[in-house]
Amino acid sequence: MTASDLSNSELLILGLISEMPRHGYELETVIDKRGMREWTQIGFSSIYYTLGKLNNKGYITAETPESEKSKKRYSITGKGTHVLKNQAIRALKTLQPSYPSLLLGMIHIPTLSQEQVVEALRDRRDALSAELERIKGIHFDQQPLPDYIDAVFEYSINQLNAEADWVKNTLAYLKTKTWIY
Repeated sequence: MTASDLSNSELLILGLISEMPRHGYELETVIDKRGMREWTQIGFSSIYYTLGKLNNKGYITAETPESEKSKKRYSITGKGTHVLKNQAIRALKTLQPSYPSLLLGMIHIPTLSQEQVVEALRDRRDALSAELERIKGIHFDQQPLPDYIDAVFEYSINQLNAEADWVKNTLAYLKTKTWIY
């Protein structure tokens, strides 16, 4: 990472602070309300850790308003705005490889029986179906959403649909294939 590279958590938090100054707990509330944990990994305790990192880098500042004695309110700096824009552009245009554990399972198919592979993929198919319904439900419950948030949910739904199609096709192929491993 270069000096201006942000982790996914840093990019998320910096973007939320760019919308308006926020307390740590407000960030948690927004993350939950918008369903952001469905497409990024950030825990409640890591919000404060991330705020500290962003503050140390000079991307945000912390103020404690007199009326809110122990609550720090974080605001984005000019430097933070610049880095946020650059990182958002990089995130949109750069293809990042992913390494799903599914692929590790696939390369070890020779150690399994055909029945084990079929059963595991059926379980995955069922889990994908349940996850699709869960994400669609969250998306529906969050309406109305800004177009860009709708697009995030649509991306996640399309990714799950693509994997579900792959599993369906692979299961159909395995049912007709003579097992040679």
